[in-house]
Amino acid sequence: MPTLGNPKNTIEIIQKYQFAFQKKFGQNFLIDTHVLEKIITAAGVGSDDMVLEIGPGIGTMTQYLAEHARRVVAVEIDSNLIPILQETLKDYDNITIINDDILKVDIRQLADTYNEGRPIKVVANLPYYITTPIIMGLFEGEVPIDNITVMVQKEVADRMQVGPGSKDYGALSLAVQYYAEPYIVANVPPNCFIPRPNVGSAVIRLTRHATVPVDVKDSKLMFRLIRAFFNQRRKTLQNGLNNSPEVPYTKEQIAAAIESLGVSPTVRGETLTLEQFAKLANYFSQEAPCQTPT
Repeated sequence: MPTLGNPKNTIEIIQKYQFAFQKKFGQNFLIDTHVLEKIITAAGVGSDDMVLEIGPGIGTMTQYLAEHARRVVAVEIDSNLIPILQETLKDYDNITIINDDILKVDIRQLADTYNEGRPIKVVANLPYYITTPIIMGLFEGEVPIDNITVMVQKEVADRMQVGPGSKDYGALSLAVQYYAEPYIVANVPPNCFIPRPNVGSAVIRLTRHATVPVDVKDSKLMFRLIRAFFNQRRKTLQNGLNNSPEVPYTKEQIAAAIESLGVSPTVRGETLTLEQFAKLANYFSQEAPCQTPT
């Protein structure tokens, strides 16, 4: 049975190894068993699953995952945590610990090696500074994924699942919703961690779409248009696209593309849906294909 998640046991392990928290790694260890159980339930971890855990820390979540999954592969960047993990996980024979930076790991190869290339489940407690690169790397890297269930800063979780018209709506919202269906599982206050973070957190599950929800001929172009606008979100959509070096179209072409959506020339990009951005990209692909950069 898992022994961590209990604050007393967590503190004992930290003190035994005189572990020093590394701010650069955004280390905050979860000490709430109810939240741990919610994560397991939300991820739907079953006896035939391979789970990739990013940043296992001292192995708190890892123990819970190992109780339910067939195989857990835990990738930890901090070498100081490896001896601790070897102790806290010694009773489990279905865990593989890898000391590496997740952004440098070939996750597709891990899926091939430990899950015969079948879709894996990803669970993580992610520090703010690296949340977006990790999640987008998983989606864009053609990794076979069933779902991603992660603890992130609350405002980041809100941004992932919000719709058009909100101040939180942006490029991350659109990118996540292109690849997956986001669902906020639970809000988690700072007192559920050691040490306590300065902000609230949330658990969000991203269930990968079987097929993407919009018909877009060139998704890379669509995301260039999305980035171009949200990098200058105070401008109108037309001015944002006109001023962006990522958008190689004339003012006339941009104006015609926006008109094709049936919206005002002064529309702001944060009011556009993913489907409308897809239509905008499709218009450029059809009407000005030779302008598109390679």
